[in-house]
Amino acid sequence: QVQLVESGGGLVQAGGSLRLSCLASGSISSINVMAWYRQAPGKPRELVARITSGGSWYADSVKGRFTISRDNAKNTVYLQMSSLKSEDTAVYYCNRFEPVWDKEYWGQGTQVTVSS
Repeated sequence: QVQLVESGGGLVQAGGSLRLSCLASGSISSINVMAWYRQAPGKPRELVARITSGGSWYADSVKGRFTISRDNAKNTVYLQMSSLKSEDTAVYYCNRFEPVWDKEYWGQGTQVTVSS
């Protein structure tokens, strides 16, 4: 089993920045894909950013404003969010996929609220 714990959410004014962190623990495979999703009230969960050994991907809505990174030594993935907008308000979830075991894990979510 793998546990994911997010931190770093909070309330920020529009134009501000936040950095989310996701710490993975447990039976961790070195081969994995880490991602951040978000879900706003009344909307489906959407993929925001993903990082693999081959690179990263971003949703068009966050491209140029968000940066995903990882520290493999710390089993941690980060999401640096800048130039935040009110439409970025959502619960942000960390996601980990381990293709060796074909298993997917989710964190509990962290609230990000951007005030305009």
